[in-house]
Amino acid sequence: MNGFVAMIEKWQPAFKKLAANKYLSSIRDGFIALMPIVLFSSLFLLIANIPLIWGYHLPTGLNDALNKFYNYSMGLMGMLAAGTVAKALGQKLNLELSKTNQMPITAVQFTANIAYFMAVVDPVMTKTGVNAGINFASGYMGTKGLIAAFVVGFIVPNIYKFCFKRNLTVKMPPQVPQNISDAFKNVIPFAFATTFFWLFDIVFRALTSQNLAEWIINVLAPIFSAADSWGGLALIYGAMPFFWFIGIQGPSVVEPAIAATQYANADTNMALFKAGEHATHILTYGTQYFVATLGGTGATLMVTLLFAFFAKSKQLKAVGRAASVPVFFGVNEPILFGAPLILNPTFFFPMIVAPILNVWLFKFFVEVLNMNSFIAYMPFTMPGPIGLPLCTGFAPLAFVLAILLLVVDTIIYYPFFKAYDIATYKDELAAEAAEGAANVQSTQTESNTLTANTAASTLETAKKPEEKKTEQAPVQANNGDIPLDKVKDGKTLNVLVLCAGGGTSGILANALTKLGQNNNLPIESIGKAYGTHSDLLPDMDIVILAPQMDTMEDELRKETSQYDAKMIKTSGRQYIDWTQHAEKALKAIIDEINE
Repeated sequence: MNGFVAMIEKWQPAFKKLAANKYLSSIRDGFIALMPIVLFSSLFLLIANIPLIWGYHLPTGLNDALNKFYNYSMGLMGMLAAGTVAKALGQKLNLELSKTNQMPITAVQFTANIAYFMAVVDPVMTKTGVNAGINFASGYMGTKGLIAAFVVGFIVPNIYKFCFKRNLTVKMPPQVPQNISDAFKNVIPFAFATTFFWLFDIVFRALTSQNLAEWIINVLAPIFSAADSWGGLALIYGAMPFFWFIGIQGPSVVEPAIAATQYANADTNMALFKAGEHATHILTYGTQYFVATLGGTGATLMVTLLFAFFAKSKQLKAVGRAASVPVFFGVNEPILFGAPLILNPTFFFPMIVAPILNVWLFKFFVEVLNMNSFIAYMPFTMPGPIGLPLCTGFAPLAFVLAILLLVVDTIIYYPFFKAYDIATYKDELAAEAAEGAANVQSTQTESNTLTANTAASTLETAKKPEEKKTEQAPVQANNGDIPLDKVKDGKTLNVLVLCAGGGTSGILANALTKLGQNNNLPIESIGKAYGTHSDLLPDMDIVILAPQMDTMEDELRKETSQYDAKMIKTSGRQYIDWTQHAEKALKAIIDEINE
C-alpha cells in the first residue's frame, strides 16, 4: 500500500493541474454563485408538493403562486448559469491582460445571457391577444440548458479577451469622460459575441432542426443513462474520495462534469413525483451530499464518531471530538487533515468503498424497493440523516435507509479505525515511556535549580506585579502587534479565508473574529467559498487559502497581487491548529504583513 501511495503522489501535479483548470473551476464558481437561488427556491417547491404525499392538494391559486417562485428562479437556471460561468471565466482571463486593459466583467456576464437566448431559447410567435409578438418558450431556459450554458459561458469571455488583447475596441478622444469611453470599448466585443451566436443559431437550426441545448441532450443521452448505472455511479462517487485521498479537493474535479446531469435529473424526478409517478433518477445533488458523502467526501461521519468515542489514542480521541460537530454538518476537513485520512494507507479502502456502497444501497432502494429518489435541494450543510428523508419527499423507506447507511459505514470503517487506533496508541505509550525516562534523569538537576528559580520569580513578581498580568493574557488587549500603518484602511486588519464550500473557511474566520472581540483587537475576518471572493479582494489585507484549495494557489496569488493583498497558503494540520489556536494564525498574519 505504501508503494501505491508513493505512486499516486507522483500523479499529484497532473491531478492538481486538472483541478485548477480555468474552465472546470469556472463551472464550479458559477454554480456557487447560483446556490442561494437553488436552495431558496426549493423551499417553495417543497411546500407546494410535499402535501401530495398525504393526498392533500393545496388550493390552485396558492399552488400556482408557490410554483411561480420556483419556475421564475430555477426555471431560468440555464440562462443564469451562462452569465455566472462567463463572469467567473472572465475574471480568470483578466489576469492574463494588462491591469490598464481589463474586460468589463458585468458586460461579459450580460453578453453571455443574451448569447444564450440566441443559441438556445426557442421563440414563440403569438399574433393575437395581449401577448401578441415574440414570446419565449421556457423549455430550455432551465436545467435542460445547462451544458449549452457552459458552452456559451466559455466562448463569450474568450471573444472579449480576443478583442481587448488586440485593442479591437471603439477608441474615444481623451476629452471623453472615462466611464463613457469604457462603455464604447465594450461595443465591438459585444457585437462580435452576440453576432457569432446569432449566425451560429441560424446555421445550426438549419442543419439539425434543433436548438443547441436540445441537440446536446439527444447526443449525450447514452452518457446520462450510463451515469445512472451501477458502474457509472461507482466511478463518479469513487473518484471524489480518490482525489481527496491524494490531497486534491475531489468535488472540484468531478462536480463540473456531472453538475448539469444532477440538476436536470432532480427536476425530472420532481416532474414525475408531481404526476404521481415513481421518481427514478439516481444521480442528483442530494445523492452526493445526503447518501454518498455522509459527513463529507469519503462518508466520514461514522469514522469521526468512532474516533471521538471509541479511540484509546488521546490524539485520535481529541481529533474526533473536535471534528464531530463540523463533520455532522458536512464539513469534513478537520477529520481529513486532523487524523489524517488523506494519504493515510490505512484508510484508502474505506474512503473509496463507503461512498460507493452507500450510493448502491440508495439505487437498490429506489429501483428495487420503489422508494422515490431526490426531488428537491437542500444545502450541503444539512445533516445527511435529515436531508435524505426530507429531499425524497419523506419517503418512509428513506428513514430506514438513513439508519442503514450509518450502520454500513460503521462496519466498513471499524476494522481500519481499530488498526490505526492500536498503532497510534502504542506510539503514544512509547513516547510517554521515553519521556518518563528522560524526566527521571533530569529530576536532580531540576531540584537543584528549583529554589533559585522560585526565589527569583517571587522577587520579580514583587517588583513588577503589573507585568505578570500582561504575560497571562493570550494577546495584548490593545492593538497588539498589528501594523495598522500597513493595512489598507489604516484602522482594521481585514482577513479573508477561502475554502471549497465556505464551511471550513468559516471555522477559522470565526476563530479570528472571536479572538479580536475577546481582546479588543482591530480584526475583521470572513470565510467564503473559492469563487465568491473576487468582489471582496480590493478591501482585503490578507487572504488565507485552506489546504483543500491549494490547487488554486497560483491563480489566487495573481489575484491578490492585482489588489495589493497578501496570501497565506496553509497545510492541513497547520490549518486545523489555527482553528483551535487563533493567536497562532494572527501571528502568522502579522509576520506576513511585516515582510
